[in-house]
Amino acid sequence: MAEEEGLLLASSPNRSSLSSSLLSEISNASTKPFVLAFIVGSCGAFAFGCTIGYSAPTQSSIMKDLNLSIADYSLFGSILTVGLILGALICGKLTDLVGRVYTILITNILFIIGWFAIAMAKGVWLLDLGRLLQGISIGISAYLGPVYITEIAPRNLRGAVSSLAQLFAGVGISVFYVLGTVVAWRDLAILGSIPSLMVLPLLFFIPESPRWLAKVGREWEVKAVLLSLRGATSDVSDEAAEILEYTEHVKQQQDVDDGGFFKLFQRKYAFSLTIGVVLIALPQLGGLNGYSFYTDSIFTSTGVSSHFGFISTSVVQMFGGILGTVLVDVSGRRTLLLVSQAGMFLGCLATAISFFLKENHCWETGTPVLALTSVMVYFASYGSGMGTIPWIIASEIYPVDVKGAAGTMCNLVSSISSWLVAYSFSFLLQWSSTGTFLMFATVTGLGFVFIAKLVPETKGKSLEEIQSLFTDPPEDSTIF
Repeated sequence: MAEEEGLLLASSPNRSSLSSSLLSEISNASTKPFVLAFIVGSCGAFAFGCTIGYSAPTQSSIMKDLNLSIADYSLFGSILTVGLILGALICGKLTDLVGRVYTILITNILFIIGWFAIAMAKGVWLLDLGRLLQGISIGISAYLGPVYITEIAPRNLRGAVSSLAQLFAGVGISVFYVLGTVVAWRDLAILGSIPSLMVLPLLFFIPESPRWLAKVGREWEVKAVLLSLRGATSDVSDEAAEILEYTEHVKQQQDVDDGGFFKLFQRKYAFSLTIGVVLIALPQLGGLNGYSFYTDSIFTSTGVSSHFGFISTSVVQMFGGILGTVLVDVSGRRTLLLVSQAGMFLGCLATAISFFLKENHCWETGTPVLALTSVMVYFASYGSGMGTIPWIIASEIYPVDVKGAAGTMCNLVSSISSWLVAYSFSFLLQWSSTGTFLMFATVTGLGFVFIAKLVPETKGKSLEEIQSLFTDPPEDSTIF
């Protein structure tokens, strides 16, 4: 871990200059359609974060106002992941069938309906219905957002803009953590609908993905869309030709061995499927939803002020996300993943130690400080890498013919693992708080080993180069 941290620090001697350089590059590469598309992707991620961050600061007030039991609130927290599973089942087919832009429209409508259902809830059924609709929307958009941004961005900025867009998910979580301490839960739900309401008119002005257009046979539109994204004076001939040639190659392969959804399980996709599925499942199985949904319970159990804890956690998570965004195209995906996973391991381990000390009445004055620090380390580490990069890599490594199926599979694995943790977390805490976080520490530790041994670097390559590298590697080469 020290070696990886050294690499990270060595690659970022001046954070402010790197940040300025990144913004300058984005500005130089920007056109109005690209900026609008980036805003739409960012608002979608922000709405995602608001939904995830809603339940933790509102737990006490919702339970009191609606007279909910722990089991009732556990269902409210976990039914989001049931919706995730339902959304994951249809996300691939839906995005392939109607396109990226129309699918974004559908997800934002679901977000809006879900928020107003929660805001108007008088009983548990409408509360759960709203949360379920939000889960379906997240299940579709969690993979769609990174895919759309990845498919429209220039290769030298792909990691940065994808990570920056996904950073807004962390911003959404942080904003709702803070607002939840001062705003009533019904008002907070109404505020949550604002990002999706803002997105709706912008959808009429953003372009469709050029790679989706090539996939569905609208080749004549590819170059025009690229010109709108890169600028009318840009030379996009090589990029358009690469997209069209690779899409034609994929179509020819599809004609030979078309197997629908199950084509994804062919041997040539085994490595990329393993990488995508494991990376996306790691944060969930490493306790993310336990920390996100029940932060209030963690703070209360260890004697930390909830208001101070939520605000401190929000600040460090945003700082970690900003640092990760700046460095993702400098140090690369793999290094950030290693540092992020190592930090999450330390956070889980420190949380387990704080509960152990609390239960055994040892170092009672320092236990709240250790608990707060551990949660801050966990969220800062998550925001710097594991919060964004797994979805970026998953959106990069799959060819267009299996991207929909891969999106469905990645989302399903993420949703199921998320549901398992969200629903069981309260009961696990009652069984053994220390044991619960030691379990999460074990998962994050194994995840570090997996990344170190198997995950390749994708920085600086076109999508077509990355996908060829995974599915058609030369016999005398290695992808590491």
